[in-house]
Amino acid sequence: MKSVLDRVFSLRLEELIAILFFVPMVFLTTRAYYFFAVQGKVPHRIQGDMHRIWITVLVFVLFLMLVKYKPEWRFFRDWLPFGFCIAIYTNLHDTVHFANAADVQHILIQIDQWMFGVQPCVWAERFIHPVLTDIFILAYANYFVINIIVVLVLYLQKRYQPFRYVMLTTIVTYYIAYFLFIIFPAAPPRIVLKPMFTVSLHGQLMEPIKHAIEVSAQDSRGAFPSLHCAVSFVSLFFAYRYIKWLFWVLIPMVAMLVISTVYLRHHYVIDLIAGLALGAFTFWIGPKLENWWKNLSTKHRQQEEKA
Repeated sequence: MKSVLDRVFSLRLEELIAILFFVPMVFLTTRAYYFFAVQGKVPHRIQGDMHRIWITVLVFVLFLMLVKYKPEWRFFRDWLPFGFCIAIYTNLHDTVHFANAADVQHILIQIDQWMFGVQPCVWAERFIHPVLTDIFILAYANYFVINIIVVLVLYLQKRYQPFRYVMLTTIVTYYIAYFLFIIFPAAPPRIVLKPMFTVSLHGQLMEPIKHAIEVSAQDSRGAFPSLHCAVSFVSLFFAYRYIKWLFWVLIPMVAMLVISTVYLRHHYVIDLIAGLALGAFTFWIGPKLENWWKNLSTKHRQQEEKA
């Protein structure tokens, strides 16, 4: 029978991290659900979080069975942990206030004021136009493309080791960002600075997307750091290292996304700086973690074979 260590080292690092994060995900989501249930009305997003728990459990059990009985189905093992990361992150992101209710957005506002002498989100009102708003909504939504494009191209090119580096680094970026949300819970400018805005921010064709984003994150405390920026910079850095042509394609996309976060009032500028720092850190540490865990697992396996 396999020991606990055997089972641990049979996992990839992102699989182990998902298991470790699943416990606080269940605890905080359940706590949030019953907090609102006692008041008589559970928000739709929390109901969705509870449903997501059971779906994640079911899929993860099936995933572990595939790993054990169908190891040749590597595609699922390569990609499903990213899905688990998104599911776990979404639930944890929705329940930040149940882990730490000490908001720090007033400090972020002071830092922006100190750096620029104004609030950049308010200053940007002079440029608001429905067409420009549509462009920036699309640029902001491109996050999902930027997030996945580098790992997808590497996978299609069958460059497996670079793929592993980028995938693990992206996942680690999500989890570190969540820890920082817990330490520095902060509401976005569109909520906190609302009394200062004098121009309504509305698009035309892309308005439904903007509305969906704002509704899904109406009680968000995940402004600092900007995960959009962190993951986008991770993709940009790895594109420069592995896929030069894609790097040049991503530069304008990432630049537009960064600007859109301020124009659309999702972030303070200090959030973007912190996102860049986080992206640079995980770009550096991610491949090292992959190599460290692989070597550790190999040594354990060799010791077991000698025993």
